[in-house]
Amino acid sequence: MAPMQDQHWQLRLVGRSLKKKEKIRLLDRHLHLQAADLALDLGCAQGILSFFLRKKGGRWISADLDAVNLKTAQDLLVTNLLQVSEGRLPFQDRSLDMVVSLDYLEHLDDDRLCLDEIHRILKVGGRLLLAVPRVGFPFILNRLRPLLGMRLSFYGHKREGYRLHELRRKLQDSGLSPLKHRRFSGFITEFMELVLNVLYVRWYGSSGAAGLRDGHIRPSTAEEFSHRRTAFRLYSLFYPLLWMFSRLDGLFFWQRGYGLMLWAVRPEKPDT
Repeated sequence: MAPMQDQHWQLRLVGRSLKKKEKIRLLDRHLHLQAADLALDLGCAQGILSFFLRKKGGRWISADLDAVNLKTAQDLLVTNLLQVSEGRLPFQDRSLDMVVSLDYLEHLDDDRLCLDEIHRILKVGGRLLLAVPRVGFPFILNRLRPLLGMRLSFYGHKREGYRLHELRRKLQDSGLSPLKHRRFSGFITEFMELVLNVLYVRWYGSSGAAGLRDGHIRPSTAEEFSHRRTAFRLYSLFYPLLWMFSRLDGLFFWQRGYGLMLWAVRPEKPDT
């Protein structure tokens, strides 16, 4: 691995993230592609997770709603970036082997349209991997966020998240067949992420790169990261302690999984 100072700022950021590193571990364990597979990362943001997806093989296109995000991601990904809208996706019917959409669906006004479009562009037997926040009665931190002044708009969210049965139904309504799922980001991890988000918004405000669909709870550009360099270095000193503390997540067995990864497939049957 390259020395930290020589890495892209996005990689330095993910190296000190509890939640994103957990997602990367899940992707490493469960995402498999053939070299010839054509895959879409829908909602690539600043390219952090796209970078690791491309290491899994296949041929990737990274897409986002925001030109600012894509410009930032280009420094890390270099090629195959595409701006899309919330409407029809610019791909032919049944043209992709896989769509990965991480932390994207909850940012859309019309999530059903997005799932319909994913169904349209997937080949028969093509796979979808989603990651979304979970909601429901046991998830007390979801009720704590607004009490701390963390509005959905700070995250760029149009909805708080999804229940598993709700997301499965949405997939089925769009013609996709849900497969396995995995939970991630336990209570301790999610609590520490919330504290960091609150501190970031209090110190630096939430406007930042205005209009980004994924909100503004962390640096969104190289320039912002450079301006926050001192704070990042200070946080990095405490990160090993935070990581060790996050290992206590197993004690909160009734609240494991504020995040949800769900796999689905376009079934091998003709459209009705």
